[in-house]
Amino acid sequence: MKDTYKTITKPSKEVLFKDRNSKFFGYAFPVKTEEEANAHLEDLRKKHHKARHWCYAWQLGKTDPQYRANDDGEPSNSAGMPIYGQIQSFDVTNVLIVVVRYFGGVKLGVGGLINAYKTAAQMALENSNIVKRTIDETFVVKFDYPEMNTVMRIIKENDLNVIDQKLELDCKIYLSVRKKEADAIFEKFDTTYKVEIKRLED
Repeated sequence: MKDTYKTITKPSKEVLFKDRNSKFFGYAFPVKTEEEANAHLEDLRKKHHKARHWCYAWQLGKTDPQYRANDDGEPSNSAGMPIYGQIQSFDVTNVLIVVVRYFGGVKLGVGGLINAYKTAAQMALENSNIVKRTIDETFVVKFDYPEMNTVMRIIKENDLNVIDQKLELDCKIYLSVRKKEADAIFEKFDTTYKVEIKRLED
């Protein structure tokens, strides 16, 4: 079971690829939603308001990723898909790559465009901090105070990551557990007397 993924930690530095007077500015952004991706695109359209094309591709999701590629007026599949190809090549997700083109007066042809968009996307990713992360599941464990010692012992024995706790009239502890260990940990709490465990959606 795949329980790791790669992503970038912060926006890349602006990169520039030139071909026959056309300029291609490349950017990579970490994103978790399509709305975030659209906001970055909007910012770049304002920043580069004299550009001709703002082509992009994004991939979102850890286990079953969704993607979109957009040629923004360039010939079909000459911009968005070459950019998306680099997302696949670097095996990253939760990422948006945008390549902004200023037309230099000379047509590059489809082959030239594919090369330019691919290269600018590759440069943006090479200038990004790519990290490997685990795919985790989040649980909430509910119990009363008398069960506190039992619950804390399971947490300690399994070296579990506590992300939050609410100790009021009853107790709730929120845990982040690596995906491949999640079922076994769920079982441990589920079979513990007077302790309730529930999976939380991301």
